[in-house]
Amino acid sequence: MSDLNLIKELRDKTGAGFLDCKNALSENNNDIELSIDSLRKKGLSKASKKSSREATEGAIGFYKNENVSIILKINSETDFSAKSDTFLDFLDLIGGIAINQNNPELTLNSFLTVKTNDKSVSELLTEMIAKIGENLIINDLQVFDNKEINLNYYIHNPYRKNIGKIVSTVFFKREEVNNDVKTFSKNICMHIAASKPEAIDIDQLSSSVIENEKKIQTEMIKDSGKPSNVMEKILEGKMKKFYSEVTLLNQNFVIDPDKTVKESINEINKNNKFELVNFALVSL
Repeated sequence: MSDLNLIKELRDKTGAGFLDCKNALSENNNDIELSIDSLRKKGLSKASKKSSREATEGAIGFYKNENVSIILKINSETDFSAKSDTFLDFLDLIGGIAINQNNPELTLNSFLTVKTNDKSVSELLTEMIAKIGENLIINDLQVFDNKEINLNYYIHNPYRKNIGKIVSTVFFKREEVNNDVKTFSKNICMHIAASKPEAIDIDQLSSSVIENEKKIQTEMIKDSGKPSNVMEKILEGKMKKFYSEVTLLNQNFVIDPDKTVKESINEINKNNKFELVNFALVSL
């Protein structure tokens, strides 16, 4: 095999630059495997220097089989890299490894140690950092059990059919998943991506969030100089508005703003039995 063909093979396998591959082959007597190891070692050094750099761009992938559904977020430094096939192929590779675990108990920390072809996910990430030239972070992994519940999802600003900048999901129970239920659940996913609720209903908001909001609103009302009985009514109204902004069931439905999400669910349940159980939202 000619030197140029060896360099091309090494570049294809590692993604390293022409001169780096040429030097690695020269240093290792044209042995491809030794050259790969040499470049990996150099890559590890390069990757460690990049690990302190801020990574706020990236993409989010959605993966599903009959057992589990997965939302996976990998951050990059630039939007340019996040849109590249190199990055998106890597996200799909990591998503495929995650979904193949078929483990609803899988956590991000345990996933980083999972091995495929004698390389851990963490090692694959380090290699990609060296290849793409940016700091990358596997920032979020959410795994859901599909066996006892129905799910629909929505990808916002898609780069591929399963990858975008926002992924939202809804989990629901039903008697029959007909076209009305499919469309409605997809619309709720779109609503979640747009409105970004913090909880399904008021009773699922943490007490600290509620108390903090009451404290803020009370301080603002005090400055108005209103009497205490009027202040209580004003606070009640302010909190009602707050709940309508941060809880899914009490938000105005983006598909039909004249109704809340709860009212829209009641409407579809005149002909279907649809019970909203939970939702997930992952965004950059």
